[in-house]
Amino acid sequence: MAALLALLSSGLWGSADYLAGRLSRTRHVLLVLGASQTAGLVLMLVTATVTGAWGSPTGYLPWAVLASLAGATGLALFYRALAIGTMGVVSPIAALGVVVPLAVGVGAGERPTTVQALGIGLAVLGVVLASGPEVRGAAGWEPLLLAVGAAGLLGVSLVAIARGSEESLVMTMTGMRATTVGLMVVALLVARRKPVVAARDVPALAVVGLLDVGANLAFGAAATLGLLTIVSVFGSLYPVTTILLARFLDGERLRRVQQVGVVLVLAGVAAISAG
Repeated sequence: MAALLALLSSGLWGSADYLAGRLSRTRHVLLVLGASQTAGLVLMLVTATVTGAWGSPTGYLPWAVLASLAGATGLALFYRALAIGTMGVVSPIAALGVVVPLAVGVGAGERPTTVQALGIGLAVLGVVLASGPEVRGAAGWEPLLLAVGAAGLLGVSLVAIARGSEESLVMTMTGMRATTVGLMVVALLVARRKPVVAARDVPALAVVGLLDVGANLAFGAAATLGLLTIVSVFGSLYPVTTILLARFLDGERLRRVQQVGVVLVLAGVAAISAG
């Protein structure tokens, strides 16, 4: 069940990233992030009320704040990178943030089986190859550097989500979204941008927010059921979804090295599942 939930989270994240990247090409990244996160906050407020989670012990709170600070900053960098770079290149690089929860899991004493360790290695290598690093485009190194920065921050956010979910899954997601929306309001004020969203953009931005919060919930639940080292690898497979969507909807073509990378990622998933 943990593996299925983590895979679900990767599919939802990959879809959200693709749509957010498209929107960020013509809208300011802070508006995209702020509006989509607001939609997620509304969903979590309703969920917390329906499930009666408001009375949960507050041990989740520092983890929710950390997840927000790291996640919101990481997403801002990531969406910007997606907007100016090639999605099929940027997304896998950002997924290298999986190294953070992997290191934390191993440091905490988690020990995958030999087959699972092999699968993790294949999946991580696949992500690297799928990135197909290139700097010949007009954007040069900027999207790649932004993606690297996003990777580290999103990795920290994954660890915080996992730890907070051990206390309260629903309230970790609620606190995370509330903090992020507050940060976005402050950022927009500092940037002197009015948070005006065109009516035609509302459905797409809402979908991004709902997909993102759904992915967070699925990953948080998976982290409470399985090893963080395994769950984080499954959750990091979202570039496959983003790459495929960009290929079939936008016509982005994968280089041979990227195709090999995707195959290795899928082989890694199979090895982890078999283990």
